Amino acid sequence: MKGVILDSSSLGDLVDLTPITASLTEWQVYPFTRAKDILPRIRDAQVILTNKILLDRTAFEQNPQIELVSIMATGSNNIDLIAARNSGVTVCNAIAYATPSVVQHTLTLLLNLFTSMPRYLTDTREGRWQQSDVFCRLDHPIIEIKGKTLGIVGLGELGHAVALAARSLGMEVIAANSSGKKRAATPDMPGTDPIPRVTLNELLERADVVSLHCPLTTDNDQFINAEKLAFMRSEAFLINTARGGLVDSQALIDALANNQLAGAAVDVLDQEPATANEPLLNHPNLNLLITPHNAWGALESRQRLIVQMQENITHYLNRAPVRMITGPALA
Repeated sequence: MKGVILDSSSLGDLVDLTPITASLTEWQVYPFTRAKDILPRIRDAQVILTNKILLDRTAFEQNPQIELVSIMATGSNNIDLIAARNSGVTVCNAIAYATPSVVQHTLTLLLNLFTSMPRYLTDTREGRWQQSDVFCRLDHPIIEIKGKTLGIVGLGELGHAVALAARSLGMEVIAANSSGKKRAATPDMPGTDPIPRVTLNELLERADVVSLHCPLTTDNDQFINAEKLAFMRSEAFLINTARGGLVDSQALIDALANNQLAGAAVDVLDQEPATANEPLLNHPNLNLLITPHNAWGALESRQRLIVQMQENITHYLNRAPVRMITGPALA
């Protein structure tokens, strides 16, 4: 049986692929695959691993030999799941492999916003501290997070972990109820107090920080738009480490430019890698922090991903698939 990895470079240079490559007798590993090369490269493969390379209906219809697609990520929006199912292809993904990395990245963004860290680093680099008459610089806001309210949108694996970390720093945590209706708090994490669930609009009104951890679906595409941003207070921050498509970029730029929000931090964009025309990258102020979709990228997280890919293949060969994706999704 032959396997193909279509974009191994998306995993970085330091990961050990041996757990994957030892699982089949033959492998072809490509650092990256352009659209025109997808069909030739998967022509003889029964197992395909892809992170973000697109496998559309044509890929499945023209390659009936494909048995397993293992996505080197949690999101499955690059796979035509209906076509895969119609072709009898098993599709699996990775789950919860990057939680510690995403949690620390989310908190890093939050702390940078609350301490104005990028601005102070810039000031020091440009000599402003050296020119001070007193021992310190207090030009930009420094805010304690203790006692502030964190609003979580998407209280799944990542949302729960971020909530637990935020509570350890003294923050209050609320979560948006996916049904859209306010409901009583429920015991979400064993050994911890319940996280109150509120409507999205109430969360936006109350939260000092809104952090997105939900999947992207056809129902929530750009749901953080001008209307929703208007519910947030001018002192509040928005953090998005989920999917770029959840936020209307122009609406966010307008809110920041008009001081409708104190700041925002995003790790994801609508189009990745970013283009020179990306509106958020052209926002001139330091109240917007942008990182290059690397919240998940701790080496330990990437190696756990490799192990899960090996498990997906081995379990499939043993006729007991794990982490199967059973229906269409955009996230």
